[in-house]
Amino acid sequence: MRALDRTRGAVRVEDVYDTDIDDLWAACTTPERLARWIAEVSGALHEGGTIHAVFTSTWNGPARIDICEAPHHLLLTTEPGTDDEGELEAWLTPMGSQTKLVVEERGLPIGSLHFHGAGWQVHLEDLGRSLANDGPAHDGGWSAEVPAPAWHARWTELTPAYRQTNV
Repeated sequence: MRALDRTRGAVRVEDVYDTDIDDLWAACTTPERLARWIAEVSGALHEGGTIHAVFTSTWNGPARIDICEAPHHLLLTTEPGTDDEGELEAWLTPMGSQTKLVVEERGLPIGSLHFHGAGWQVHLEDLGRSLANDGPAHDGGWSAEVPAPAWHARWTELTPAYRQTNV
């Protein structure tokens, strides 16, 4: 978590996943797979398009896809054209048989960065569980049996530690 100015800040989280970059990209950009760990999305799913997202963390609203460079880089502008406009960016990097994911959200109110930091940690944990449950099924398809994320309980558990982190 870091301040961008006196009122806005950013949260940056990262993790390494036991999957290749193409699979992780699909988990981060395919509506059916996104719904398993972070959000239901609909709309114009292409660079320049506007989507609507409903996150497990309860945020919902529009986002514009500014950059979509498969399978390495994604940049969204959330709530474009409003006072709450922000950016959500993801970078994927292969690391042997694994892939590193870095997610940064910018433009957040500085007084609530700890809530967002805890939230993004939970989202990335949920992604890890989704990937573990998403492996190729015996028939070559994907398993849809992913347990619903216990997002709120884990977020509540992590928030106090993030609150103690100085920005």
